[in-house]
Amino acid sequence: MTKSRLSPEMEGAAAHRYARVRGTESQLAAWRADADRLTAVGGDILEIAPGPGYLTVELARRGARVSALDISHTFAGMVRERAVREQVTVDVRQGDAAAMPFNDCSFDVIICQAAFKNFLHPVEALNEMRRVLRPGGVAMIEDLDPHASRARIAAEVGGMRLSGGKALSTRLILGWLRRRAHTPARLKELAHESHFTRYDVARCGTIGLRLTLKKETA
Repeated sequence: MTKSRLSPEMEGAAAHRYARVRGTESQLAAWRADADRLTAVGGDILEIAPGPGYLTVELARRGARVSALDISHTFAGMVRERAVREQVTVDVRQGDAAAMPFNDCSFDVIICQAAFKNFLHPVEALNEMRRVLRPGGVAMIEDLDPHASRARIAAEVGGMRLSGGKALSTRLILGWLRRRAHTPARLKELAHESHFTRYDVARCGTIGLRLTLKKETA
């Protein structure tokens, strides 16, 4: 399998540290709100790069038919363990977003949060999303805004309610990650290069952007 990310894969201790940082009560509340929003759309849902699986499990808890795909063996294992612990059903796969192990027209909704900037082959990943979406299906890619100011990042991290050291390191990491995040113009360019013909970019939250892509109906 070819490498699909710009950064080192989140495996082992690094993945577990990330899971702890992302698992505060305020962030869990945000996952629950996201799950309410996404399940309202209905249908089969695929989460790409679910990380520890907080959102994945919340989706399944609401009765959605959910699949999850992550390049990280550690994260895929964490999602499986979390689903078992919470007694929900999730189809978890370890694999590459640019070569998905799913049949054509398998999903109605795809969500990918905080990961798209790391993909080495973003257009191939978009084409795979379109392939596995059903006609009329929607893919939502949410990621950092590269123009997010330090003040906006500080406000976002403040809402996570992390301890002093973790808050500082999270601000520094987000400041570093935004350097390679895609601008709205670049997101539109990537969408234009893909097989999607319907797409839009909008602000998402305090420091994010959302690329929404829709597969044409037959």
